[in-house]
Amino acid sequence: MIEMKDVYMTYPNGVVALNGINVKIKQGEFVYIVGPSGAGKSTFTKMLFREEIPTKGTVTVNHTDTTKLKWREVPHFRRNVGVVFQDFRLLPKLTVYENIAFALEVIEVAPKQIRERVLQVLDQVGLKNKARFIPDELSGGEQQRVTIARAIVNKPSLLIADEPTGNLDPETSWGIMKILEDINASGTTVLMATHSKEIVNTIKKRVIAIEDGVIVRDEHRGEYGYEI
Repeated sequence: MIEMKDVYMTYPNGVVALNGINVKIKQGEFVYIVGPSGAGKSTFTKMLFREEIPTKGTVTVNHTDTTKLKWREVPHFRRNVGVVFQDFRLLPKLTVYENIAFALEVIEVAPKQIRERVLQVLDQVGLKNKARFIPDELSGGEQQRVTIARAIVNKPSLLIADEPTGNLDPETSWGIMKILEDINASGTTVLMATHSKEIVNTIKKRVIAIEDGVIVRDEHRGEYGYEI
């Protein structure tokens, strides 16, 4: 599913973000990516949807070596990778329904299929009654659920969630985690970068800890391991 071999990443300003990463993640796993700020977590996740290319090494996702993809091939590759951003990145003038449908329209899915699929994911994230609302009319938790719905509407095999509960209150955060667990239970691989000690220590999953661009810990049903 995912494999990184001897992955190094040095930015033009000389900052070393990743320093020899080797890891394998199987289809259907749920993995937390943890570590201090600036440890390399964001670079690690960006490699998986081809927003970053390593200075050295190979990154394989769904049997595709992303380091060899031409730019024109990237959009097609990303159809099978959903991304949930901490800052939502919803289109402010479009309704909830339109924000989610847009992800299918750009790949020319038939209108009838779009409607069926959008309503299905809205139901999955508990927002079927908010389809006609615009983002500003929603709470932060509701906006995050729209972001998740948009990320999974194309039925990706991999879902990457970058601090999906970072800006949310505790109660809302647990609701988001329930959705992510349900998505994972359906067979989707979930990678979640997080600073939430409580979530990691309560909902036990595989934990990969990154420090100074190196994996320092990789544990099945691990703990967060850092003081907040």
